[in-house]
Amino acid sequence: MVLQLDPGSSVPLYRQIRDQLRLLISKGALPLGERLPPTRELANRLSVHRTTVANAYAELEADGWIAGHVGRGTFVARGVEPGPVLPEPEPFTASLDNQYLGNLMFADVRAEEPLDLLTSECLASGQNGNLISFTLARPPGTLFPVEEFRRCCNEVLRREGQELLQFGPSSGYPPLKKFLTEQLQKEGMPVGDGELLITNGGQQGLDLVRRVFLRPGDVVALENPVYPGAIQVFNHGGIKCLGVPVGEQGIKLDVLESVLRQHRVRLVVLTPTFHNPTGATMPLENRKKVLELAVRHQVPIVEDNIYGALRLRGCDLPSLKSLDTYGLVIHLNSFSKMGFPGLRVGWMVASRPMIEQLRLAKQAIDLHTDQLTQATLAEFGKRGLFDKLVKNARKQYRAKLEAMETALEEHMPETASWTRPEGGMTIWVRLPEGVDSGALLYKARERNVTYTPGRYFYLQGAELNTLRLGFSSVTVEQIKRGVKILGELVRKETGRRRREHRDWEQGSRVALV
Repeated sequence: MVLQLDPGSSVPLYRQIRDQLRLLISKGALPLGERLPPTRELANRLSVHRTTVANAYAELEADGWIAGHVGRGTFVARGVEPGPVLPEPEPFTASLDNQYLGNLMFADVRAEEPLDLLTSECLASGQNGNLISFTLARPPGTLFPVEEFRRCCNEVLRREGQELLQFGPSSGYPPLKKFLTEQLQKEGMPVGDGELLITNGGQQGLDLVRRVFLRPGDVVALENPVYPGAIQVFNHGGIKCLGVPVGEQGIKLDVLESVLRQHRVRLVVLTPTFHNPTGATMPLENRKKVLELAVRHQVPIVEDNIYGALRLRGCDLPSLKSLDTYGLVIHLNSFSKMGFPGLRVGWMVASRPMIEQLRLAKQAIDLHTDQLTQATLAEFGKRGLFDKLVKNARKQYRAKLEAMETALEEHMPETASWTRPEGGMTIWVRLPEGVDSGALLYKARERNVTYTPGRYFYLQGAELNTLRLGFSSVTVEQIKRGVKILGELVRKETGRRRREHRDWEQGSRVALV
């Protein structure tokens, strides 16, 4: 149960508690018969006087919303009419089957963790320069301004080396937090003291959220398809993941609303800007609607904004966190996509109580993020080098995105389709019906081209004719050659299937005669 109080509001605190509890009950988030926390416990949790909670309970009981029973506690006394029942989701089954182990080079598509063994073998086999790999979504090494970064590192070591090699605050290196706060302010996201936490990459941010907010049996709503690292984090430990389909405008809100109405969802995880893997971006109106759903059902949203800085065309949109007035959004980001994925530095923005719980969880795991790395990044940002790096990255990625779209138009059959992302690092391709991207990968690998089959991004209901093409780590020339090869293979496979179907129909007619 998430209640957000505003001590500065003209509405008395007891009425804020009363109104939020009534909303939770009316929308089914607190079902009939649910036991409410004792007044003392809830008062301690909200940092208010016990009388404040008692007054809220008294008014709710007078209106018939709740009922108190001596010696037993206080319970919800009203229910809501259930909507149509959604079918239970299929269990998550995507895995590296034995038949794929020999040839499938499956990358950690977000490159937020070290590459796995299969991907390492893939990259090693391509050291002769012949392999064209569309599997990765990460910046190319040629983008890194190594010398400028080295100078920043030397400067902070000279200036404060002894302090940086000591233990540091678990919430993060203060100058880096100051730099990030200023950047977030420019993005329309004012961050107060105690609302920012530095993490070991975006992946740790997801893990901290799981540790703090979820228990065995809790339900999490994830996009489907979704970044596989999110599946790795949330799909274990007794947590139940519900997949909500993603369309051209991001997560489908009508399905999400049904899921929230019919299940006690504890958390919603979204990538509203340049979604991985589809590249979809949620329009402003949809962002407002998803926040309305979160408020109505009192469910926190984890906003993964890992690709947010990489807008390549179109207009910037406000993040969910910048639109959030209820403190329900937990905003995640990282330096990994702007540059330097190997440094493992990310950050989280949330309400002060949330950040404090997340900080304590991080402290228990690793004490703090590396001090020297944080200080070097702070110096790098202070010198204006991040703005320069991001500007250069956008220029390169824009040219690569345009080259990939042109190549797809030229070489793919008309029955294939793909997304038109406004930014990020990937394009989502849907091959002609019946063409299995996993099986096609064998033939592509023989011609020195690899990609990531779409099946590995699905919680359930995988569409086997989908695949993801990463364009950030390859050259424009490689894009042209690689997509041409893929187009030839897809056309050949489509023609083969047509011939087989025609032969089958002819055989059926002969049998009937």
